[in-house]
Amino acid sequence: MRFSDGEHFLAGGIGREVFEALYGPEQDDTIIEYSIQTEKLKRIYDDMMVESGADFLFDTSLVDVKVMDGIIRAVIFQGHESLFAVKAKTYIDCTGDGTLSVMAGAPWEKGDERGRMMPATLCSLWTNIDWNRAIVEVGLDPDNRKLSQAFADGVFSVKDTSLPGMWRMPEDMGGGNIGHVFGVDGTKEEDLTRGILDARKRMPEYEYYYTHYLEGYEKAFLVSTGANLGIRETRRILGEYVLNAQDYEKRASFEDEIGRYCYPIDLHPLEPGAAKTKYEEDYTKGYGKGNSYGIPYRCLLPKNTENLLVAGRCISTSREMNGSTRVMPCCFITGMAAGAAAAFSKDSNVRAVSVSSLRQELRKRGGYLPE
Repeated sequence: MRFSDGEHFLAGGIGREVFEALYGPEQDDTIIEYSIQTEKLKRIYDDMMVESGADFLFDTSLVDVKVMDGIIRAVIFQGHESLFAVKAKTYIDCTGDGTLSVMAGAPWEKGDERGRMMPATLCSLWTNIDWNRAIVEVGLDPDNRKLSQAFADGVFSVKDTSLPGMWRMPEDMGGGNIGHVFGVDGTKEEDLTRGILDARKRMPEYEYYYTHYLEGYEKAFLVSTGANLGIRETRRILGEYVLNAQDYEKRASFEDEIGRYCYPIDLHPLEPGAAKTKYEEDYTKGYGKGNSYGIPYRCLLPKNTENLLVAGRCISTSREMNGSTRVMPCCFITGMAAGAAAAFSKDSNVRAVSVSSLRQELRKRGGYLPE
């Protein structure tokens, strides 16, 4: 997703490191969305971690937390074969689902007033796409233009009228962000399993749709689907401040803001064929060049805890605002701030961090924090 508001590079610091490693320092069109070369990104992340000197492990899962009076004493992990504990001064929850925060006793919300969440998507990789014909013939967002006819012809088993579509990749490849899976709670193993089965079963329907209804895709071939279901929304950890849609509308600024961001509120339909919401209509208009909203440090501080920070998709926001903060560049912003705050914290109390010192450090590292 977009790294800038068209005038300022908002996801500075770690976000710029990643962006330039992927696309080059000469690339300045940072307001548009880019497809990601995933193998290259894996190596970038690997190199960044190794060069940092940090100890890290793959193939581990968080299974328990030892907490007393709001202070986390240790976290328990299941490795490939071994069970082990990790003790630290400060902990950062970047699980996306807020798993560590919930285990530590932080309050949270999930979904709308009825507990419904945005649908998931099983992303996919395609080849044999004639991009010249696909884009020239039908413009920039063409993929849903023949859905009505395909519904009438009985192509789809689920009448999903929203189709984010295919992302252009190098040569004749495409990245498929297609096919919603409704009614999935990404914190439940049963839902994730059902969702993956459902998405894989319905993928041939989209293959037929692309090859039989859309120009440029006649010879398109589905290479693979993702190993994991793409989850847009689960828990939002409640912190000392809940960033909300009013803050988005007024381009809010905060004395303790640790960054600014600009992605429109992007809420996918909760049910097949649901009418467009206000935010879906506003999404196409965008936020306006040069506009951004602030993210307070308080959104990274889960209530009922002392030595815990949260970053990424599950920071403290309303459901509407989560539709903007959940995307990758904003996760770079909150992640860098949480890491810096953890380094600054003394006696395990992340609320005692000097926000002015934190903001100075983030600026020094490339963060966008205007006075």
